[in-house]
Amino acid sequence: MRANTNLFWILFAFMLLADAAYTVWSLIWYEGQVEWVGTVGIGLAAILSAFLAFYLGRVHKAQGAELPEDLLDSNIDDGDPEMGFYSPWSWWPIILAGGGALMVLGLAVGFWISFIAGALLLVAIVGWVFEYYRGYFAR
Repeated sequence: MRANTNLFWILFAFMLLADAAYTVWSLIWYEGQVEWVGTVGIGLAAILSAFLAFYLGRVHKAQGAELPEDLLDSNIDDGDPEMGFYSPWSWWPIILAGGGALMVLGLAVGFWISFIAGALLLVAIVGWVFEYYRGYFAR
């Protein structure tokens, strides 16, 4: 992660240099006028690089140590965390996906379909959340 942070700081410096060069070039080429679209676009790319570098630096500092993915002598299994528990027999994700597709269809075709999709989405979310509180798999 530290290497990514350094790369984004290098990208930030490059974008600032490119922005200055582009501004000077546009002053020469356009007879004393600045071409604002390119100058602002490259400047905003530099700011985005600085934001990313700052964020990655803060995350690296907050995690406390190097991650297994960052170490050269680590194995693939070292960075394999527990992702959670997912029911392999659950039908609720399929119903939820159908409700989401119906919602997008309603936004594109007719808004009244979105009301039906909203109700279907609500039922699917509640069903998926509470599927282990009833029936054969209740705990």
